[in-house]
Parts: sequence; structure tokens; C-alpha cells
Amino acid sequence: MQIITGLSPVHPDCKGAVAAIGNFDGVHRGHQTLLAQAKEQALRLGRPWGVITFEPHPRSFFQPTQPVFRLTPEPLKARLLAALGASFLVVLPFGEALAELSAEDFVSSHLVERLGVAHLVMGYDFHFGKGRKGSPDTMARLGGQMGFGVSIVDQVTDEGSPHAPFSSSSIREALRHGRVAAAARELGYHWTVLGTVVKGDQRGRTIGFPTLNIVLDKGADPFRGIYAVRVRDAAMKSAAVWTGAGYFGDRPTFDTGRTFLEVYLIGFEGNLYGRALLVEFIDLIRPDKRFSSIDELVSQMNADCEEALGRLRRLAEDDPVAAFPLGRLQAEGQI
Repeated sequence: MQIITGLSPVHPDCKGAVAAIGNFDGVHRGHQTLLAQAKEQALRLGRPWGVITFEPHPRSFFQPTQPVFRLTPEPLKARLLAALGASFLVVLPFGEALAELSAEDFVSSHLVERLGVAHLVMGYDFHFGKGRKGSPDTMARLGGQMGFGVSIVDQVTDEGSPHAPFSSSSIREALRHGRVAAAARELGYHWTVLGTVVKGDQRGRTIGFPTLNIVLDKGADPFRGIYAVRVRDAAMKSAAVWTGAGYFGDRPTFDTGRTFLEVYLIGFEGNLYGRALLVEFIDLIRPDKRFSSIDELVSQMNADCEEALGRLRRLAEDDPVAAFPLGRLQAEGQI
């Protein structure tokens, strides 16, 4: 997949293509329906298809003091889109210049002059242009005037379900409350963190649980607690899967005052410093808590690892999200 960032030139292969446009944070099942329509249109027209998105997240520009809990920061989003078959990803820089463009100028300068889109696919709730005045109806009108087709995708829910449509906001809220399975059902895969292993204070080694420390993006806000996790080397598709217990929190027993993602790989011996890993959050085991002694903490960590192994064994026998495209690719190690 070609990734075109900023205002760098667009490769000729990406011009005249079918494009899906949106933030796509999470690449959840609603997004996947929209992307599938883009792929279908591309097959019908005999064109490549790709995605147009924005960085940073527009909310970060308009509310800079309130960090956004990004479900899929750009590198992970790109992996998921590539796994779904997108040929290219255009990442438009969202700043004052883009925010001040009228809907008409945005379409003419970025979609027509720069990309020459043949067909655009967008969600029913996507707005664009200064003051978010551009609506799906606006895009359909401008597409007719400027020579490209427009498809608008209605809201998507579970078939026959009375629940609200799939949304990044509801998935963030589920993760904030530890409802990992509910988040996975909306995502269509197990929520995943992509990050590089950095050296921590190595306190875990002193108590027999050496952990991998991974820095999360500012704003990441899952429930503080212990999780059953699966871990892969991000550089190697179909690589071995490590099982483990992941911890997200601020280590109340040690009063560090900082928030961490730490992962203990069960039965693993080796050095992974500097390696990029994919950490899949499978299930919440328990909330974070303060322990009265190191011995009490170690005893609980042993119990947590046993519980994580049990839950991961059950998942291997019946993974409900493997029925969805990204869930299946994830289970096969193809993300």
C-alpha cells in the first residue's frame, strides 16, 4: 500500500481511483462496510481504491488541550487498511489551512485537482470544509458538478439489533470501562496497540516478572487493570504468537505517578528492546489495585497469569470476532 503524507506528490497510479474518505479511527465494522463499498465500486469501474484520512485527528486541532483517545493511531490504521486491501492511503495534514478551506475549495483542490477521484465513498455523518458546512448532500452535488461519482453509506449496526450504530466513541467508552469483548464486537477484531518496547525501571525483574514497557500515545485511556493479551512481532506477519498478561495503570503499589503499558510474556526468555510489537487486548482479568506487600503482589501476579492462560485457551477454541474480516486476518497473523 502506498502512503502519501502531507502535500507530497500523488503517484499516477493513485489518480482516477475510487476513494473512501473519513477519520476511520478504529477501522470498526461500520468503517469496514464503507471500505467494502469502495472496493466494490473499484472492481465495477476497473480502478484501484484507497483511503483519504486526516492527521492529526481534527478534534486534536479544535480542542488541543483535550488529548484524543485514538483507537488506531496512524501506523496501526495503515496496517489495518492495507490488510483490507487498500492500494493507497492519502493522509491530509489537518491544520488551520485545511480547516479554513470552504467545502467547494476542499473538493476542487484535494479531490479533483490533486487526486482526480473517479468515485468517492463517504459515511452518512461525514462533514467537511470550513465550519463543517459540507454535508453528504453537498458532496453529491459537487461530485455531479466536478465529474466524479459519490456513494453515501448509511449507519451500520448488527443485523436485527436495536443497538446504536457502530462508532469510535462507543468503542472508546467500552474500553474505558473494561468492556473489552463489547469493544471487540464493534471493532470486528480485538483492540490492539502497536508500540515499541522501551527500557523501564526493571523493577519487574527483581520480583520474577520481567515486563515489556510500551509507550502509548498521549490520550490513550483504557480501563486500569490486568488483561489477557496476545502479542506478535509487528515486523513479521504470521510470526509466533506470545501469550501474556498486560497491565495498564500507574503502579499504585510503587507510587510512580506515571501511566504504563507493561506486558509479561508467559514462558518467554529473550530481549525485545527496540522491537515494535502488536499487543491484542483479549479480556479484562481484574481492576488495578494497591497491594500491602511485594509478596502479596507476586502471589496475585501468579494467579493473573494462570487466569490469562485459561482465557486465551478458551479463545483459541472459540474466537467470536474471527467471523469478521479483520478478526480472521488477526487470528491468522496477517495484520
